[in-house]
Amino acid sequence: MMGSTHALTGWCAGLALAPAIGAGSVHQALAFAATTAGFALLPDLDHPHARASKLLGPITGFLCWLLRHASAGLYQVTKGPRDEPGRGSHRHLSHTVLFAAGLGVATTYGTRAGGWYVVAGVVVFALLLAADALGDWLLIVAGGGVVWWALTASAAAELSQLTGWLGIAVAAGCFTHCLGDALTESGCPFLFPVPIAGETWYELRPPAFLRFRTGKGVEKFLIVPVFTVLAVLLVPGAWPGLVGLFAEPAVTAGG
Repeated sequence: MMGSTHALTGWCAGLALAPAIGAGSVHQALAFAATTAGFALLPDLDHPHARASKLLGPITGFLCWLLRHASAGLYQVTKGPRDEPGRGSHRHLSHTVLFAAGLGVATTYGTRAGGWYVVAGVVVFALLLAADALGDWLLIVAGGGVVWWALTASAAAELSQLTGWLGIAVAAGCFTHCLGDALTESGCPFLFPVPIAGETWYELRPPAFLRFRTGKGVEKFLIVPVFTVLAVLLVPGAWPGLVGLFAEPAVTAGG
């Protein structure tokens, strides 16, 4: 999947999950979804040319190097008799449920220990990741959102309430990335280490007629438009607002 598609699907997943985990206010739901959108790009940190790897220069570059070597080492130790003979440095360790869960748990404990400062740091990092894929306009919108939040609510108090929940956002973002890649022709080994058909790193994918090529027609002209609409409609209050906008003239005319 393209980076922009990963960010869009992550945003939608975050908005869908926010009410379930108790992110009740609009501010919290948007912060939660922004985190999911950003971390839906993080698994590609295992590729040196990915946006995530270049985001913070030598810092993310070093993390990319570390992740690639850890993934390659794990692959050599755990690959099954029918796994591919490649290095296993890309689309392996970071594209698994275990990685998503591990990063989510680490975020949960980190935010609980560090409080709202760490929560804010995670959200800002996620916004930078998402903006790198969707465009700098997102940072301008996010800046306006911060001002709006500061004027209408206690930002520190609401961020503190996200402590612990943000681990779910991080894990959900990584998992959404894996699901998206699993729909492409390459597939995704996100059930590692469950052995399937003699492969420890079995690349799950749907039947051939349901797969699509990254950046081609199906993704650009079907998946992206659908999730762009959902990205707006899933924002708390957006759907009732749109219904009210179109229903009001009818009521007035009838009266």
